[in-house]
Amino acid sequence: MTKILIVLSAATQWTRADGSKYESGVWAEEFVVMDEKFVAAGCAVDIATPGGVSPKIDPHSMSPDVVGQEKVDHFQAYLDSIADRLAKPLVLADVDGRNYDAIVIPGGHGPVEDLYKDKDMGRILIEADRAGILIAPVCHGQAALLATRATDGNWPFAGRAMTSFSDEEEVELGTADNAPWLLADTLRKAGARYEKGPNWGAFVVRDGNLMTGQNPASSEPLAEAVLAALR
Repeated sequence: MTKILIVLSAATQWTRADGSKYESGVWAEEFVVMDEKFVAAGCAVDIATPGGVSPKIDPHSMSPDVVGQEKVDHFQAYLDSIADRLAKPLVLADVDGRNYDAIVIPGGHGPVEDLYKDKDMGRILIEADRAGILIAPVCHGQAALLATRATDGNWPFAGRAMTSFSDEEEVELGTADNAPWLLADTLRKAGARYEKGPNWGAFVVRDGNLMTGQNPASSEPLAEAVLAALR
């Protein structure tokens, strides 16, 4: 059976440049859409977080004004149906990513608070990349890639083609001005070959075993691309 690990942020807030706190967590669509598709495809899906903390869903991602009431109703029903899984995720430090066929990382601003500097996240991704295991972050999930460092101190994902939530989308969302750093800009400076699709439109980039989606709308096509690659 195909095994997929979904790594979720354990953050509940995003620390802004001025030290203020912005309520955050996991973006519902990015987790729900992908988890639902993987489970429906017959995959065994584990969830892990730093410390095994039950993840918080970003309240902005459950706002009818942001995503629409129909989506909110669907996301809530699905989250309720898997409440037991979310209540007791695996402890990230105990995970060996080489036991999985794919490592998937949904976004929300949570990952730019914790996963980008989490040593266990970095270890898991380095091991998975060396083993050729699929790595598939979406939106702000790509912040997790920044946790990796090779033994020589270099970034293992330098020179790789990828996308992520764009600086332009961050501006349009209204969260760029007080951001401590912008994800796409940081990935470019680290050495990524960053690619961007239309703002808020579905856009997926594949470079070998690295598959990335730009934004929430990219969650479904990224999940489909992962399943296609695993077949």
